[in-house]
Amino acid sequence: MTRLKPPVDDSRDHAKGRQDAPITLVEYGDYECPHCGRAYLAVKALQKALGPELRFVFRNFPLTHVHPHATRAAMAAEAAALQGKFWPMHDLLYENQQELEDEDLYRYAEMAGLDMDRFARDIESEAVAMRVKEDFLSGARSGVNGTPTFFVNGVRYDGSWEPEPFLAVLGRLRR
Repeated sequence: MTRLKPPVDDSRDHAKGRQDAPITLVEYGDYECPHCGRAYLAVKALQKALGPELRFVFRNFPLTHVHPHATRAAMAAEAAALQGKFWPMHDLLYENQQELEDEDLYRYAEMAGLDMDRFARDIESEAVAMRVKEDFLSGARSGVNGTPTFFVNGVRYDGSWEPEPFLAVLGRLRR
């Protein structure tokens, strides 16, 4: 059984949902990965179906050898996070996976309502680059070697992440 390393830390991780939710789903994802794009839709369906019983956490795992825009997109999400807008940027990136050039990232930052001067500084910062690297390294320590990779309540989940079977598995963990 492969465990998540480090465990979810609400002071650091990007989480949507209650801290005391009975189900914590962690995804290691890559914004340019087409499989992650499909998983994004599955996670949205799970969030809708499970509501307050699900806490979703996203960690960056850019596969730069196959997705040349993935790291830069992850840096855009982290730069947005510094302004409290991680989730709007996360969604914009997944909803526009085919358009991840720098000018696109700046357009999404504007759409998310970011302070553009600050975004321009933050996306280039060492702190943002290190944040993406820390996520990647935590994934490597957790045995992640591809995307998307999910952990359910701290344990790697290798089953189907299509909405119906995934919901059936997660539904068994409900209170």
